[in-house]
Amino acid sequence: MKFNFKDKIVLITGSASGIGKIMSRKVLEKGAQELVMLDYNLAGINQVKEEFSHFNIPISAYQVDLSNQEELLSTIEKIKNDNKSIDVLINNAGIVVGKNYIDHTLEEINRTMNVNAVMVLTHAFLPEMVKRNTGVICNIASMAGLTSTPKMAAYVASKWAIVGFTETVSLEMKQQKRKVIINCAMPFYINTGMFDELKSRIVPILDPEKASNKIISNIEKGKLRTPMPLPYWFFRLS
Repeated sequence: MKFNFKDKIVLITGSASGIGKIMSRKVLEKGAQELVMLDYNLAGINQVKEEFSHFNIPISAYQVDLSNQEELLSTIEKIKNDNKSIDVLINNAGIVVGKNYIDHTLEEINRTMNVNAVMVLTHAFLPEMVKRNTGVICNIASMAGLTSTPKMAAYVASKWAIVGFTETVSLEMKQQKRKVIINCAMPFYINTGMFDELKSRIVPILDPEKASNKIISNIEKGKLRTPMPLPYWFFRLS
């Protein structure tokens, strides 16, 4: 089931930096009708809007703390009131706390789980996609959602949840014979600054440009999974 970004309204969370910013550029390059940005970093949002202004494609930006559900629900309502019918939702935003679990504060645990969560936004925009029988939701999980990683317990828990949630909703769409693509991206750690202290002797840290291109490309191909760089089942069976 192929997909074309041309003339589509694309919403990307965490779009002011990292692969969120790169994916934003790529969908604009592919002729999206409009980019909708959700991010907490207002300065980053404004910088992206200025940097990508040469595309002459509307960019709507909403500053929101995804860990605050009340604030997020209010933002979703604003998006809908602005008559934006979302064709593509890329749940990219995420944070990580790098310390032993017993050293986590409850605030850090809750914030990690809430920011990395994708269910609220999916719940908000999936029904309309189902009604139109077209659309894409891509949830950016991680290889951390397939294996264990010390000093990242809350982060790993959030990513395991994303993998299970995404694959379940994807199965529901298949059973209902809906033409809505539910893609789960499971990249290894990406060189975006979030994992500066991570050392890997087996799997190289991923280049953000290449990782972003793979995610966008797999959406266009109608793929339901985007594991990078090794097959996801290898991690599940190891």
